[in-house]
Amino acid sequence: MRVVIAEDLALLREGLVALLRENDIEVVAQVEDGPGLLRAIAGHEPDLAIVDVRLPPTFKDEGLIAAIEARRRQPALGVLVLSQYVETAYASELVGEHTAGIGYLLKERVGDVRAFLDALRSVAAGGTVLDRQVVAELLAPREGADQTLPGLTAREREVLALMAEGRSNTAIAESLVVTPGAVEKHITSIFAKLDLGACDEDHRRVLAVLAYLRVAR
Repeated sequence: MRVVIAEDLALLREGLVALLRENDIEVVAQVEDGPGLLRAIAGHEPDLAIVDVRLPPTFKDEGLIAAIEARRRQPALGVLVLSQYVETAYASELVGEHTAGIGYLLKERVGDVRAFLDALRSVAAGGTVLDRQVVAELLAPREGADQTLPGLTAREREVLALMAEGRSNTAIAESLVVTPGAVEKHITSIFAKLDLGACDEDHRRVLAVLAYLRVAR
């Protein structure tokens, strides 16, 4: 896997570089701002970009904007955005209509090395990974949500939240202390309630999560 990192904090950037290289992931470029990210992606054509939401000069959403532009230019590029805080609007904007190869995590998740590396590999392989805290906020009951997406039980919401983190049925079963068969039944029910007809299983999982993302906007 070939990776570009866009992060203005030198300590975090260097830490990410060291972590990835220790795990046989090639860092082909490291930059501090959005224009640098776009130049690096054009020059190196990496598999994945790790991008801070807030980059110079205003530290608002320059990283997010650059990530979206990078995806527009190279749709096959995987993008994992890191954020200091839960910002659901940014997560919704990043995912948009193009779900393959997208991730949004809080920076503190880097400390869980195994989970962080799993997220990187999932996004690079075309998966979708959303931070559990972002998902929790997106799935929180809000006015009008039940009218748009009626009928999900509390357990189905839990399953959907874990699906959004990119977890397999087996991992969901272990987290909820239920059988894989029970998880499959919950997922089938979620698909039915969200009117997601028969198609590729992975695609339907992403569409189910996106249904809530769109309600959150």
